[in-house]
Amino acid sequence: MSDLERYYRVLELEPGATLEEVNQAYKDLVFVWHPDRIPKDNLRLQQKAQEKLKAINEAREKLRSLKIKHQTTLNSPPPQEENPSQTTQKPPKQNSDLSGKDYSRANLSNKDLSGRNLSYANLSGANLSDTFMHKVNLRGANLSEANLFRANLLLADLREANLRGANLIGADLSGTDLRGADLTGARIRSGERLLVKLIGANLAGAIMPDGEIYQ
Repeated sequence: MSDLERYYRVLELEPGATLEEVNQAYKDLVFVWHPDRIPKDNLRLQQKAQEKLKAINEAREKLRSLKIKHQTTLNSPPPQEENPSQTTQKPPKQNSDLSGKDYSRANLSNKDLSGRNLSYANLSGANLSDTFMHKVNLRGANLSEANLFRANLLLADLREANLRGANLIGADLSGTDLRGADLTGARIRSGERLLVKLIGANLAGAIMPDGEIYQ
């Protein structure tokens, strides 16, 4: 079995599945195998869940990179005959550095922002529901009143981020760095039930939704 076939099999997909199908399969499997859904005292299943998540993440990243590369190739214009009398200008490369950009009130739902640099960006009031932000850099970003419902923020950098009044219900913040972040008034509960995943998150010095500083 080739690596490509193995990636599809890990995500329980047929070879040739679309990028949208890859993303949806990833969401479904992360929901099923997230360690937060496994009893903490069942060490065998906890270990299995960790291994499953590692394989799922690898499969999605590999297939995503392959499909984006393939799509870019398909959309590239045919090479033109060089004319010495004309100055050719190469198109700018896709820029992953979006630091300081203004996306206030923007609709970014279901977008894939994984690995992007959005440090100090203005995302206040933005719709980021179901958005992929795996390993995204949001240090110092303004996410006040943003809708992060079911957003995937695994291993994201959220140091000193402004999350005041943000909707974090259903968001996955596992492994995130939230040191010094301001979560005052953020929605993370329904009654007494915590509805945001914070497994392995670093909350040192963060201002919690009730205004208390996490020790």
